[in-house]
Amino acid sequence: MYRPASLGKLAFVLLLLSFVMAGCAERKPTGTAASPAAPAASARKKEGPVYKGVIGDVSKKAKTISISVGPEGKAETMLVLFDDKTAGIEFAKKGDSVTIAYEMRDKVAHAVSIKPNLAKLPQGVTEIKTVELQDLVAKKTDMLLADCRPEARYAQSHLPGAVSISVDKLAKEQAAVLPKEKDKLLVFYCGGPT
Repeated sequence: MYRPASLGKLAFVLLLLSFVMAGCAERKPTGTAASPAAPAASARKKEGPVYKGVIGDVSKKAKTISISVGPEGKAETMLVLFDDKTAGIEFAKKGDSVTIAYEMRDKVAHAVSIKPNLAKLPQGVTEIKTVELQDLVAKKTDMLLADCRPEARYAQSHLPGAVSISVDKLAKEQAAVLPKEKDKLLVFYCGGPT
């Protein structure tokens, strides 16, 4: 049997949960033009829309950048103009993952800024430079060298001694793909800094 006080508390909790869920349901851009999620409307106006994706080509003569946005297999190629005022043009390199903030001028996208999409390392994880890894390999250091690229890329080519542990495989099998020895050095590499 429900008591009125219990129903009131239940209604309050459900109402509170609906507000929390609505506030926490942030939509992530999938590489198409999207306004970044910003806390204030004034900040949103300053940043403008963005394209997140991989640079196709850069034409310095035509002052254009093509960028592939969207998930693999469904990606679209967008064309963006740039000029001398475009910040970060040095990051517009073929094959690099970037975020291009742009503004529309005469119905054409013009790049305002270009920033590389860099992976953030989890707490306790440090970056190792190529020279350091070469030294570890040369010294035959006891370590697990894991190639995290898709298995097809690993099959094409990989570093000597590396084993294939793709991101998908690690997500599915988790600790089962890692060495039993907890003090073993683990080195993971992928296709680049992104």
